[in-house]
Amino acid sequence: MKIVAILASYNEQKFIRACLEHYLQQGIEVYLLDNDSTDKTLDIAREYLGRNLIGIERIPRYGMYQWQKILMRKEELADEIEADWLMHADPDEIRVAPTSAHTLAEAIADVDRKGYNAVNFMEYTFLPVRESPDHDNAEFQETMRWYYPFAQRHPHRLNAWKKQSRCWPGAKAFLSELARNHRTTPSVNLRDTGGHVVQFPGIHPYPVDFKLKHYIVLSLEHAIQKYVKKSFDPKEIAGSHGWRATAKEHEFLLPSQSQMRLYTSDDELDADRPLKEHLLVQQ
Repeated sequence: MKIVAILASYNEQKFIRACLEHYLQQGIEVYLLDNDSTDKTLDIAREYLGRNLIGIERIPRYGMYQWQKILMRKEELADEIEADWLMHADPDEIRVAPTSAHTLAEAIADVDRKGYNAVNFMEYTFLPVRESPDHDNAEFQETMRWYYPFAQRHPHRLNAWKKQSRCWPGAKAFLSELARNHRTTPSVNLRDTGGHVVQFPGIHPYPVDFKLKHYIVLSLEHAIQKYVKKSFDPKEIAGSHGWRATAKEHEFLLPSQSQMRLYTSDDELDADRPLKEHLLVQQ
């Protein structure tokens, strides 16, 4: 079974090696959309061409982050890439099977055999803490060991799916998509939920959540660089990004260890009582 994660990157040199290496070990292939990175992201990524990285494509930045544009291209790639399953993912994520007895590829193949066509991931957010504030190094997965479960709703990260056949959406939907976005209707919809929940007719999600370890920042300085010093498309600020596009430098605050849970292993990640707001910014 061929499973392809579609990643989008912009200056992700802190994460891209760990991400690609993880998917290599998990039996997952990767297609990379790079949004005009100016750091070493592409240099590192090219080391994986011919291994599990099947392609690199440029998405022009035009001076700002345009998430809807990236999601539209991901929808198109979901139809263009030859694969059995696809996954919308980001470089700062490490996705794993429900138990460590299986690789991610093995677990998705089992989901497919059981007749399901989509997988939800329970998110576990990892952050630096006041007692240990800086993990800006290649070993961040070993040193940053405090997390909390995060889900504003369920499903929250329903974004791995079996490849869908394109079907006629009806004349009204076809003409609307053509008029708005100058393209035909893709088989799946990622845009309406910001990529969090894939939508397509006949979706049948697997009832057991997989796991997603989300390393959103490695230090306060990294948080400011990643969010405050980033230019967002003004048309998307109100809807797609929330606090990420509006937070000010003084609003970032690291939580203490007492507010988090200590990571011991993937199998012992605790999903009980997930938070609905992130601890990184003062609400």
